[in-house]
Amino acid sequence: MDTRVAVISIIVENPAAIEELNHYLHEAGEYIIGRMGIPYREKGINIISIAIDAPQDMISALSGKIGRLNGVSTKTAYSNVITKAEEKTE
Repeated sequence: MDTRVAVISIIVENPAAIEELNHYLHEAGEYIIGRMGIPYREKGINIISIAIDAPQDMISALSGKIGRLNGVSTKTAYSNVITKAEEKTE
């Protein structure tokens, strides 16, 4: 299946959602290139950026699940870098 590179930006305002958020990210672990988390203590929020290379429908589904968590906002930016299935190396 073709994959696409994207960045999912996440803002967590509800600390109670972090456990479920981490569960979703763990499920997608094979596709995640990297993750950066910044606690913004003065505002009581966490800012997380996820770089991912996965099928587009999987990226959309992950972003949707995360965005439905109470107190969590997410936006996804897609690159034009698409890897065809036959180009993948194992």
